[in-house]
Amino acid sequence: MTSPLPSPGTTGNGYRHELYPYRGRDEFVEGTMSFIQDALEIGEAVVVAVPPDKASMLRTEIREDDAVRYVDTSSVAHYPGRHIAAWQEWISEHVAHGRPVRGIGESPWDTVRTPAEADELRYHEWLLNKVFAQGPAWWLLCPYDLDHDDAELEEMARCHPEVRSQGRTVPCEEYDSQAPYACSELSLPLERFEEFAYTSGDLGAMRDKIVACAELSGLTGRRLSELCLAATEVATNSIRHGGGRGILRAWNQHTWLVCDFHDAGHFTDPLAGRTRPSPRQLGGRGLWLVHQLCDLVQIRSTPDKGTMVRLHTELPAVV
Repeated sequence: MTSPLPSPGTTGNGYRHELYPYRGRDEFVEGTMSFIQDALEIGEAVVVAVPPDKASMLRTEIREDDAVRYVDTSSVAHYPGRHIAAWQEWISEHVAHGRPVRGIGESPWDTVRTPAEADELRYHEWLLNKVFAQGPAWWLLCPYDLDHDDAELEEMARCHPEVRSQGRTVPCEEYDSQAPYACSELSLPLERFEEFAYTSGDLGAMRDKIVACAELSGLTGRRLSELCLAATEVATNSIRHGGGRGILRAWNQHTWLVCDFHDAGHFTDPLAGRTRPSPRQLGGRGLWLVHQLCDLVQIRSTPDKGTMVRLHTELPAVV
């Protein structure tokens, strides 16, 4: 016997996060359309954030209007660190007007570029439960195509308190509400890497080291400038909050330039840099900026090992 679930859209019930495993086009459309129709029947709005091919399927079934909004996910699809702020923005208009809202969000698993990106997408799914737990009540359905990878389903289940099974929503027995399990340890650098120890007064030399590595990889111009700015923000955090010093390691990994920053500091907020800073906020903008400048950002911080921030920048294609 399953425990009763709260009614959607009711103030005070908090955030609902449901996994919807499906196989193929028909099951995707059937499950998501049922979710949308149920919402519309009780006066809720729906925000649809799915890959373009899936959005096209749903648009043939129901057009966009005041109650159903299709959002362009292209600017955040492959940037897990930007997803939470995007959802906050997408649902804000409905919440501000007091209208109950649901969302449909499917990550671009079919086009994931690296294992690191997949790891961060899973971590993002887990973090959604934390960031929205105390906010306005709303309900997010996360479709997951079983034709992509059955083995990934168990990992996704650990991120979702609820799961849709045979047309019913039930508690997900595999859900892990405690430690952010998806935040796995980062892999070791490749054997050939550049290393530079930095402290106060060394930021210029640190940037020179990154520029030298980047130019050998063909990274120049605006993308290189953005990486240097992000690196400066991270290294400055090391100096201010990580014991006054840190170590940079940089290397090429296939079509990516990877820069690691390690220091002795520790912070406990896993949402650091993932939510948009308020205009009146003092400080706390550095990691937000880093997420906007880099293609992928991974952060790991423990009391015994300190803090590691890993920046990934995609290298230009070789013509």
